[in-house]
Amino acid sequence: MAATEAQMRATAKWQKEKTDEVRFRVPKGERAVIQARANHQGESTTAFIKRAIKETMERDNAEKRE
Repeated sequence: MAATEAQMRATAKWQKEKTDEVRFRVPKGERAVIQARANHQGESTTAFIKRAIKETMERDNAEKRE
């Protein structure tokens, strides 16, 4: 079922208020590698990238405490 105009406006409003957008570039071919790994893990590409960033930050913070 297609989203209604009101649903699309509500979604756009929520995204504007609650999220920030981060864009980055990767070398040609790397996008496909990232997507394949995410699919292998059963995740969307976005979820995979967010998890990788979160885990790296947690690891880096843990190393600083040692």
